Amino acid sequence: MTTLAAPTQRRRRPELAAFLRSRRARVTPEDVGMPPGLRRRTPGLRREEVAQLSGVGVTWYTWLEQGRPINASAQVLDAVARTLRLDRPEREHLYHLAEVPFAPDRGAEAVETVGPELQGILDALVPRPAVVYNSRYDVLATNSMYRALFSDPQHTPFGFRNVLWTLFTMDEDRCPLVDKGRELPLMVAQMRGAYGRHVGEPVWESFVRRLSEASPDFARLWRSGDVVPPGSQIKTFRHDTVGELRMTSLSLSINGMPECRIVAYTPNDEESGRAMATLHAEAVDDWQ
Repeated sequence: MTTLAAPTQRRRRPELAAFLRSRRARVTPEDVGMPPGLRRRTPGLRREEVAQLSGVGVTWYTWLEQGRPINASAQVLDAVARTLRLDRPEREHLYHLAEVPFAPDRGAEAVETVGPELQGILDALVPRPAVVYNSRYDVLATNSMYRALFSDPQHTPFGFRNVLWTLFTMDEDRCPLVDKGRELPLMVAQMRGAYGRHVGEPVWESFVRRLSEASPDFARLWRSGDVVPPGSQIKTFRHDTVGELRMTSLSLSINGMPECRIVAYTPNDEESGRAMATLHAEAVDDWQ
């Protein structure tokens, strides 16, 4: 067994190295929300950028891409696959080359975009605001009314849009949540419930660590250890033009996208319904 395994590994490692280089070359800095920078001698991301976005050490990733005989865990491969935007066949290929067992549902939450069918459903919900989140509150897709109701969440240092990062780091007077003291603990507790399935994964650990460093309020709530499941809630938002809106949120699971959900918002009373109609009319004027 040992005699046969060594030549097989020697053949797989160069293939792994070539595969990672080719996938890295097709992902641009703009794809992951990073400035393009100057004097890029080769297309795509640099090795150190892949390492940073994946939450792994630069030296370790360099050795992996060089085909050195190092061990890679499933969690780390998930993080690298997420950064390189690998689809399922590519992800499975990466696992085989790295000689790590591939679980069919592994990495399902790494989806960063949605297909046209799901986007069409979001668009059909207008004038109701709707968004697709994963369990870390990354924003995967929105419809026009969600974008009209909320400013598009800012990019985090990790290259994706995240609602928690935006809410905990934005200026107090710009926060759209009227009852921030109630809503933010619930959101953190929901994310904490999902975190149990991802303990030790570099992207999750890096996100929690960096947001804790950026926001003492998040760090305090995270330390509390509270856990709640996602569910329907009544939230009150403030908007610069139409004032306060009391909205009922409805969370819907999505087949084929574990840990992702559609969240749609419906006016909770007549006053909020009128405000939403005004916001929709203003948005239609802006689109024309």
